[in-house]
Amino acid sequence: MSNLENKKVAILSADGFEQSELESPLKALKKEGAEVDIISLKSGEIKGMTDHEWGNAIKVDKTVSETKVADYDALILPGGVINPDALRNDEHAVKFVKDFFATDKLVASICHGPQTLITAEVVKGKKMTSFPSIRKDLENAGANWVDEQVVKDGNLITSRNPKDLDAFNAKIVETLQA
Repeated sequence: MSNLENKKVAILSADGFEQSELESPLKALKKEGAEVDIISLKSGEIKGMTDHEWGNAIKVDKTVSETKVADYDALILPGGVINPDALRNDEHAVKFVKDFFATDKLVASICHGPQTLITAEVVKGKKMTSFPSIRKDLENAGANWVDEQVVKDGNLITSRNPKDLDAFNAKIVETLQA
């Protein structure tokens, strides 16, 4: 029996996600036995990016408008420059994120992913990290930004960039096992 066999995780993403920041947590969670759904703004496929170039496409399991927070134990928000901007401009995606916080479920976000959290107005008073370029945005939204590999504040986990993925994934798995 795997450690996360009874857990279901949503990865919310749109076109332009950072390839490794979606694929690495997906692989780590599946390895531990979790069921993982790729949730997006549209059905079909979404395309990632690596080093500012378009990368691989990944199959979308459900659209955010047909998804319920009650069906999941955790939410992961990968980064990328384009992805969070698309999510934060979609009312269903923003509500989905807000509902995870309202139900006190685990939310994990890396790199530029916290931009969606800013729009959802859930960062005030939270200790967080992110890609350095959005530090000021998080601070202006009321977050306590720190430059650390991985930060856990209550049911929120944040990391800075793809170099932190091992620590990010480990903290997600550890939290879901608790």
